Amino acid sequence: MAEEQQNTKGPVQEQDINQLLKVRREKLAALQEAGKDPFQITKYDVTHHSVDIKEHFEELEGKTVRIAGRMMSKRVMGKASFCNIQDLPGNIQSYVARDSVGEESYADFKKYDVGDIVGIEGEVFKTKTGEISIHAQRIDLLSKSLQILPEKYHGLTNTDIRYRQRYTDLIMDSGVKDTFVKRSKIISAIRRYLEEQGFLEVETPMLVSNAGGAAARPFETHYNALDEDVKLRISLELYLKRLIVGGLERVFEIGRVFRNEGLDTRHNPEFTLMELYQAYTDYNGMMDLTENMFRYVAQEVCGTTLIPYAEEMIDLGKPFARMTMVDAVKQYANVDFDQIPDTAAAKKLADEKGVHYEARHEKGDILNLFFEEFVEEHLIQPVFIMDHPVEISPLTKRKPDKPDYVERFELFIYGREMCNAYSELNDPIDQRQRFKAQEAALAAGDEEANTTDEDFMNALEIGMPPTGGIGYGIDRLVMLLTNSPAIRDVLLFPTMKSLDK
Repeated sequence: MAEEQQNTKGPVQEQDINQLLKVRREKLAALQEAGKDPFQITKYDVTHHSVDIKEHFEELEGKTVRIAGRMMSKRVMGKASFCNIQDLPGNIQSYVARDSVGEESYADFKKYDVGDIVGIEGEVFKTKTGEISIHAQRIDLLSKSLQILPEKYHGLTNTDIRYRQRYTDLIMDSGVKDTFVKRSKIISAIRRYLEEQGFLEVETPMLVSNAGGAAARPFETHYNALDEDVKLRISLELYLKRLIVGGLERVFEIGRVFRNEGLDTRHNPEFTLMELYQAYTDYNGMMDLTENMFRYVAQEVCGTTLIPYAEEMIDLGKPFARMTMVDAVKQYANVDFDQIPDTAAAKKLADEKGVHYEARHEKGDILNLFFEEFVEEHLIQPVFIMDHPVEISPLTKRKPDKPDYVERFELFIYGREMCNAYSELNDPIDQRQRFKAQEAALAAGDEEANTTDEDFMNALEIGMPPTGGIGYGIDRLVMLLTNSPAIRDVLLFPTMKSLDK
């Protein structure tokens, strides 16, 4: 029975699927025996894509075009048939008639399967129903599909299958394809914006001896050639700052970083981070740059600064709000940490409010725990949360008038951190003391604490100018601009547990 006739609403038994797979291989064997092996074809000259033809129908009507793509449907009707071809930007119908392509070619076409990749040459026309189509004069089988598109029988509703077999997800869901096309455009727009601002794109090592620059547990491996243990980077920060020391005044990098942490809707152990550093500015300059860049990228990619996300409408066109972490906790938790004298009082308050902390935590750590517990979920529209406690900011310059706090901000949208920025610490003496405090935390059980990077310390001692720096989670920005609920929806191949486990 022809496969296109098997597409019923009811479940198909496993033996029926196995039989269809067997038939596909038999068709390939017959083609190869007849000297028509599609896998021997090395190229096909494409002149147009489906969208080109539809958008420029008036000038292409009656002219010959060549398209190629995956056959997504086929209707055989005696001496003439229709099929639908899907390429990168869309799809288009083709009318295939025996009298136009020839009897032998038409007989071959009738044996093609949904999922096969074909090339069609023919004239552009409109059917009686007004659908822009191609009247095939020649049709070539360019690749034989030996599998059945999964949705044909059980759908792509299983998210695990969607993520593991992204190739089929891209074929069957145009929205998924649109998301990843938009992702590429977002990154291109970021690059254009920064290059226009005089930034230089650079690349720094992924394998490092000291994985610093963030509070995260690194992945570890062994470098056989040098017989040394190394780590995958968790941040881009320390090498980019070395370049600022070297006189490259505006630098940025977009690259993968790796953190040995859990999986959830906002976290994947490998993800795309962008960090940039600009000499002779501070965290206020980074706020201005961030606000302008988000607005620019949204306008370039989405055509608007009003961005629908979940049940909200995010307004990137209005000035972003600015609020200190202390003020935010005061507003949403009704607790003023400026009035809390010390760590003991902070822990007592945490006990009263049911906020869990660890023995090593100090007052600043507990302020941050209050922020996470009571504030983050309320930060829907863009807001810069500023002036973090020094305990959680080991690479940040202190506020001159409030040395327990630092010149740092995080941008929150829809309750999610979108970026993290500092007035960078350039005092090598203070930096060494901060590293010592981090090493003490590491010894006390904090697996995400940093260790002293002596080469970085040497760079600071040579002298780093006043600098503003920032890190952006590119995946979260893509989630926002594509209205995607989970980070896996914007990663082509997200981390998945092995099926062998």
